[in-house]
Amino acid sequence: MNAPFRTEAGGRVDRARPLSFTFDGKSYPGFEGDTLASALLANGVHLVGRSFKYHRPRGLLSAGAEEPNALVGVGRGGRYTPNLRATQVELFDGLVAESQNRWPSLGFDVGEVNDLAPAGLLSAGFYYKTFMAPAGAWKSVFEPIIRKTAGLGVAPQEPDPDHYTHRHAFCDVLVVGAGAAGLAAALAAAGAGARVILADEQAELGGGLLSERGATIDGVEASAWAERTVAALRANPNVTLLTRAQCFGYYAQNFLGIVERLTDHASSPHPDLPRERMWKVRAKQVVLATGAIERPFCFPDNDRPGVMLASAARTYVNRYGVRPGSRALVFTADESGYAAALDLASAGLAVVCIAELRAQADGPGARAARAAGLAVHPSTVVTGVSGRLRVTGATLGAIGPDGRVTPGQTVACDLVLMAGGWTPAVHLFSQSRGKLRFDEERQVYLPGVSAQDERSAGACNGTFGIAASLAEGFAAGADAATKAGFAATAPATPDVKGEIVPAGGFHGAVPHHRDPQKVKAFVDFQNDVTAKDIKLAVREGMRSIEHVKRYTTNGMATDQGKTSNMQGLAIASDALGKPMPQVGLTTFRPPYTPVTFGAFAGHSRGLAFDPIRRTPTHDWAAAQGAVFEDVGMWKRAWFFPRRGEDMHAAVERECRQVRASVGIFDGSTLGKIEVVGPDAAEFMNRLYTNPWSKLEPGRCRYGLMLNEAGFVMDDGVIGRLAADRFHVTTTTGGAPRVLAHMEDYLQTEFTDLKVWLTSTTEQWAVIAVQGPNARKVLEPLVEGIDISAAAMPHMSLREGRICGVPTRLFRVSFTGELGFEVNVPADYGQAVWEAVWAEGQKHDMVAYGTESMHVLRAEKGYIIVGQETDGTVTPNDLGLDWAIGKAKPDFVGKRSLTRPDLVKADRKQLVGLLTEDPAVLLEEGAQVAAVATPVRGTPALGHVTSAYRSPAAGRSIAMALVAGGRARKGQTLYVPMANGAIAVTVTDPIFFDPKGERLDV
Repeated sequence: MNAPFRTEAGGRVDRARPLSFTFDGKSYPGFEGDTLASALLANGVHLVGRSFKYHRPRGLLSAGAEEPNALVGVGRGGRYTPNLRATQVELFDGLVAESQNRWPSLGFDVGEVNDLAPAGLLSAGFYYKTFMAPAGAWKSVFEPIIRKTAGLGVAPQEPDPDHYTHRHAFCDVLVVGAGAAGLAAALAAAGAGARVILADEQAELGGGLLSERGATIDGVEASAWAERTVAALRANPNVTLLTRAQCFGYYAQNFLGIVERLTDHASSPHPDLPRERMWKVRAKQVVLATGAIERPFCFPDNDRPGVMLASAARTYVNRYGVRPGSRALVFTADESGYAAALDLASAGLAVVCIAELRAQADGPGARAARAAGLAVHPSTVVTGVSGRLRVTGATLGAIGPDGRVTPGQTVACDLVLMAGGWTPAVHLFSQSRGKLRFDEERQVYLPGVSAQDERSAGACNGTFGIAASLAEGFAAGADAATKAGFAATAPATPDVKGEIVPAGGFHGAVPHHRDPQKVKAFVDFQNDVTAKDIKLAVREGMRSIEHVKRYTTNGMATDQGKTSNMQGLAIASDALGKPMPQVGLTTFRPPYTPVTFGAFAGHSRGLAFDPIRRTPTHDWAAAQGAVFEDVGMWKRAWFFPRRGEDMHAAVERECRQVRASVGIFDGSTLGKIEVVGPDAAEFMNRLYTNPWSKLEPGRCRYGLMLNEAGFVMDDGVIGRLAADRFHVTTTTGGAPRVLAHMEDYLQTEFTDLKVWLTSTTEQWAVIAVQGPNARKVLEPLVEGIDISAAAMPHMSLREGRICGVPTRLFRVSFTGELGFEVNVPADYGQAVWEAVWAEGQKHDMVAYGTESMHVLRAEKGYIIVGQETDGTVTPNDLGLDWAIGKAKPDFVGKRSLTRPDLVKADRKQLVGLLTEDPAVLLEEGAQVAAVATPVRGTPALGHVTSAYRSPAAGRSIAMALVAGGRARKGQTLYVPMANGAIAVTVTDPIFFDPKGERLDV
């Protein structure tokens, strides 16, 4: 069944493929090629939503991405998506859509009572001036009410079942926008042999050419020329055409983000297809052909359903075969309004009159309109409309020579079309950090000085009309191809006939005779900002348009000022009595239109968002009943409880057994980086505080890495395998950061060095064997390595075999006991672990986890970067001056260490803390104070970094960063806790075996 407002023929919809959809539970027909907006209009549905603040009835304003009113929810369950523009939702069979921000129904919304609120109650900045008392009422009463009565859609509650993907792409020329200028630019660049990507937000390439009726290009209709051009581009193997692809952001070095919608237009999408694909495009050259947005007029009640942009009505008639009304009044200050009037009249609509705001109506459009028998009234404005849920009439006013408006006739109509001129879409150019220039004659901002390798063409550059846009597009495409390294010339401009070129325009509030305090003339339809809101902001002290924007919310949220920015700026400019450039321009921020979280996330969701990494011995530890904790992305054995043990009992047992005999620990998560090359030692000298040139192969050294500010960034044991090769270990969480830091310096600062870096974290399983009997456990298993104390002293490494497997054996300790770290290929990790475990049972070996590891290292005063450091700690603060090569000429961070603020005596320094009551355990992160009850506002002296019950010390121990800590040894300080202040004595941070005698047992 044909919808009542569908034209008998014409349009680009496929009338042979009928579709059915529902809106607010009611079923309607449509066709393949419709948008939800065009299908609703075809069925006579103009009321599509309620406004944000006042809940006023709202209808379709536009036909594209600039739509501020028709925000709908589409889908069901996990596929429900709120706040989609009905103008961009492609129709498919079975589509389910609903209006938003209304209750109990769209036709009767009790929230409309907000529109009856006393003047000033909900005006600009009302939340700054009202609801201020009583104290606490804002949070508990006013804010919940406002949030409930204002807003847009409701977020879905169920998980999204679809998947999304990312794609990186490179091209010589990226063209954004596939209207006349964009198609011409792509043709010129591709013709020169350049790799071209052409992206457009619509389902069909052609832009405004698809909405043309009378214009011809080289003797064919404009839409037919667009089809022919697209076919030629598609046949070129160097061209990638992206439809339904919104370029939402322009970033540094010609990096642009594009979201391509792949399945939202399909009733039964292929299950293997992602819903959206994000293209991350790096282009040598960019052509912006993003067009322009028609400006609405700001007159009383200009937001009623049935008030629409003239260009939108033209699109609905010519492209979708839909009459957006029966009787139309065209209100214009631009020649394009006449083109819309002529097209609507040709489609069978009654054009009751054309109200021309300008005094002169003798342009080509006006002449064509009069020739077609349409009434044209110069110096005429619309001063209001009648009707509530749909326009039923419009009141006209005559502008006198003095600028005053006298009331005129009321015209019966169900459609009021606005043609207030065109605002170039400079959002992406602005995002690229290009400098805009103000065109005084046309009172619009245009692209000025570019900051990147781009150029603008067509309407977004202020060039209107098909012929002029084609010429500029060809020139821009040829220039882009030339700058990308190709020999290119601009093709000849096709012969264009029959077009009406946009010219004219109006800025600001339309003059009228009515009391401005009693009417609402909307500037920002999406945020319910009126002309009087803008003027109020100026009266209340706002002078910059950025301040006006935030005070009124004009141009904020998802709209980003597409239809409101220039009108708001003009009204503010008039109220301030300043030219528009002096008032300023708001910032255009990405995204241009909203982007789903799924598109940004891509595959990074669920387990792929936070991957679980398991060590080679994970299954063995799980079988032993280990409790695991998350460390970075790794699952690490936390402790190994036996029957009836809690964590504290298990940890105490593990610690005692390591010190009494031997323990085994999985250290595979430590970061490992291979530094190789003839300049490897010099590279290490520059990156680490320690000297490396004289370290002999087969020896190890503790390495300390600083950032440029002189603060500790990472540490680890580093072994020299050969003159040109180092095995670098990092903290578990620091591995990617350290590798990136190394690569950054190698590629940007140390380009003279011949060094190669390889991450080997996953290649090596690390088995730490610690305790007095460690050597006895390993001696029967190693092959070709003498691990006696004389042959293999502390901080040395050997390469050989263990259990028949190649190994790098380090003699190092993070417990203070005799220790070895067995590095074997990860695939052999569990097998070697089990062999060591079996041998260890002869010596009552215990497996210990990360909690015992922390206790054992704290007993020895060993630091963990990230626990004893907070990003502002220097080597001296940690007592690690010994790790700085005094004779080294330079290293990263060295010069910062002499800054006055980094050598002050009262800097926080690492110390030990012992509680008066040995049984009391401090809380990590607790503050340290000089007195038990410090005066409120007194700065803390520092904080507790680590606190444990120490089996070796037989009491609780703690480490802390305390201001001037080393000078406070022996002093009593206080740690405020929930049950009162705890007295502590400042001590050395080494609580066990201070001379390190157990390393060589």
